Amino acid sequence: MENANTGRRRVIYLLLAILVACGIWLYVDLSSGQTVTQEYLDIPIEYLYESTLTDRGLMLVEEGTDLTIDLTLKGTRWNICSLDRSQIWVTASLFDVTSAGKQRVNYSVNYTNPKFTNNANAIQRERASFGMATVNISELYSRTINVSCELVGNVAESYSAGQVELSHTEVEVRGLQEDISPISYAKVTLDIGSNAVETVSRDLEIQYYDENGKLLDKSGIYSSADNIRATLPVFVTKELQLVVNLIESPGRRSKNTEYRVEPMTIAVSGDATQLKNMDALVLGRYDLTELGTEASDSYTTTNYPIILPDGCTNVSGVTRAALRIRFEDMTSDTLKTENISFLNPPEGKRVELQTDSLPVKVFGTKADVSALTGEDIAVTVDLSDYSAASGTYSVPAEIAVNKGDIGISGGYQIQITIREGGEEPPEETENSPEDVEASAPVDEEIETEGTP
Repeated sequence: MENANTGRRRVIYLLLAILVACGIWLYVDLSSGQTVTQEYLDIPIEYLYESTLTDRGLMLVEEGTDLTIDLTLKGTRWNICSLDRSQIWVTASLFDVTSAGKQRVNYSVNYTNPKFTNNANAIQRERASFGMATVNISELYSRTINVSCELVGNVAESYSAGQVELSHTEVEVRGLQEDISPISYAKVTLDIGSNAVETVSRDLEIQYYDENGKLLDKSGIYSSADNIRATLPVFVTKELQLVVNLIESPGRRSKNTEYRVEPMTIAVSGDATQLKNMDALVLGRYDLTELGTEASDSYTTTNYPIILPDGCTNVSGVTRAALRIRFEDMTSDTLKTENISFLNPPEGKRVELQTDSLPVKVFGTKADVSALTGEDIAVTVDLSDYSAASGTYSVPAEIAVNKGDIGISGGYQIQITIREGGEEPPEETENSPEDVEASAPVDEEIETEGTP
């Protein structure tokens, strides 16, 4: 038993010795710098600038053209073992080719592995199956082909489709005469799906057919356009509500009005995509300040032109609409307030009111106006611009109402006297009629606007 184990160990040691010896031999052989050669067969040739040939009315014909090359390359055993045939890139330029016929062009051998790209001497060309590549150049035959569109699918009920619009109704095709001559027509196919409800527009690939309707192989056919945009407009007729946007302000709210637009709706036909999310047509705006401050039994009428979105048709034929509007609940009143205060009074000076109370004209709903008192009205005078002034002035006043939805009519001023800090006021006298008149509203035609 012991002799058997000893024999197995000897065999294992012998195999390990052989492997170590082979490894040492391989390392010495690969790192010794000794050059070897390797043959690579049927390496494809890539021809550059074929589009330049097409621009010159020429094309490369595969028949009679060298498409592959056999190479014998030389390098160290290590480099040759590292080079895969997929890393060999052979290119030939057609940039200088300007005429038809068989010609010879130079080619170059390159490598996609950076190890060899960055070291020009790592791999060297020993032999090649030819010194220059032979190319067969032919003149392009050209024709102009009409393009049609085949529709697949249908539009939904109550919708209608227009005519298909193509970005190109004809294309120029070029190639060898035997490839171009069989073409009878070109066609694209637009599939609009089932129950289309909006305009369909797609880029479609051109297909070529012979006179028997057989689809032709596109290889060898050069076209002025590879794709064509086909657009099928889908139309719909919708009833749109006519709308006027009412501009509100304090005391003037649309809920307190009665109004109507005549006509209320019109029928509009147009692109389904454009009208898809449109249910109303805005005619314009109306500022409720134009209605005054009192309710009325009669309506104010304002006319608006009906302007449709581009590409739409007014099926109803009505070109103008009228807004008829009146305040249903609106009244006004004049209330006196003594709630007067100053902002930014001048330092070191005394400000005296010459106007003890101020009549303010207010308007709003009957309920809001009747619930209002003078105590609900605040008058504020900003004296920022009077810091260096002395004497008696009529100063603009800001009016605020702290109750209800109330509007203010007119602009207001307060008469004040500014005195130096140590100056004693004169004896009080009864206000003259002119002073009382100066404190009243100065322009009742100007109305204060607010934000809705």
